[in-house]
Amino acid sequence: MSTLTTINPYLGFNGNCAEAFKFYAEVLGGELMLLTYAQTPMAEDFPPEMGERIIHACLSNGAQLLMGGDAPPEHVCKAEGITINLGYTDIAEAERVFNALSEGGQVGMPLEKTFWADRFGMVTDRFGIPWMINCNCTKE
Repeated sequence: MSTLTTINPYLGFNGNCAEAFKFYAEVLGGELMLLTYAQTPMAEDFPPEMGERIIHACLSNGAQLLMGGDAPPEHVCKAEGITINLGYTDIAEAERVFNALSEGGQVGMPLEKTFWADRFGMVTDRFGIPWMINCNCTKE
């Protein structure tokens, strides 16, 4: 039997984590916690330019957690092979979130009805994070 209790996405940024997570909190709702490198007990172990960058961000919305941080320059990597999927049961809310994430980003697939969903769309936001919005609200 597994003792795994959670699987949560952790997003890596290169100096703009605070901006991204404040945007995500505005769009997705929830409670935001940001911790800078300078606020940690190990602050002197990091270069001074890392001080105001985010070592850990957590956006909690009920049981859902989205986490991230600004990686040290030698550890920054682009999001590849992963997409954050958001599931909705309300078309208007799915459209609102998709449109917000699309601002300054790149739409990979417009939000539209598909054979599996009332609405589905794909977008990479202005921070380089890929998202899928999936809305199933049809009552059978």
